[in-house]
Amino acid sequence: MTAQNSKSEPSDQLPTLTLKPERPQDGPRVDALIERAFGPGRYAKASERVREFAEFAPELSVCAWTTDEKGERLLGCARMWRVRVGGVPATFLGPFAVEQGERSAGFGARMIERACEAAAAAGETHVVLVGDEAYFDRVGFANAPARGIVMPGPVDAHRVLVRALTADAVELKGPIQPA
Repeated sequence: MTAQNSKSEPSDQLPTLTLKPERPQDGPRVDALIERAFGPGRYAKASERVREFAEFAPELSVCAWTTDEKGERLLGCARMWRVRVGGVPATFLGPFAVEQGERSAGFGARMIERACEAAAAAGETHVVLVGDEAYFDRVGFANAPARGIVMPGPVDAHRVLVRALTADAVELKGPIQPA
C-alpha cells in the first residue's frame, strides 16, 4: 500500500478490536498495562483502598484485544468490582487503562460502555468511579458529591462519579464498603 492509499483509507490506521470479559490468564497482562499507565503512585489513591476490600468481577470487566503481525495484544482494560454504597449494591469501575499509543483511537469509551452493559445485564444498578467528569460524562457518568458517596480515604469529591444503570435506581449515599 502506498502512502497515498493509506491517506484515503483511514480505517487501516485503526486497530481491529475484540472486547471480551477478563479471563484469569489475562491478569498478568492487565496488571502490566495498568502499571505502565499509572505507575506505582496508583497505590496511594483512594480507589486502591476500595479495591483492597471489593470483590473483583472479571465477568463484568472488559479487555480490548487486537491481533496483528505481532500476535494478540492487549490495548486496554476496564476493571469492575462489587461494592456497597450505604448498603446498596453497586459496582466500582477502575482501573481503566489504554496503551499509550492507542489513547486517541476512541475505544476507551467503548470498553466502558461494554462494562456498564455487562453490569446492567447482571442486575447491577449503579457504577461508581473516580475520574475526570469531562471524559466520563460522555458515557453517562455524573458528579456524585450531592449523593454523599464517601470514599475510604482522601479524594477530591468532584471526581467521584456515578452512572445509574436503571431508570428506577435509588440515589446512592453513604460509605463505599465491601459487597
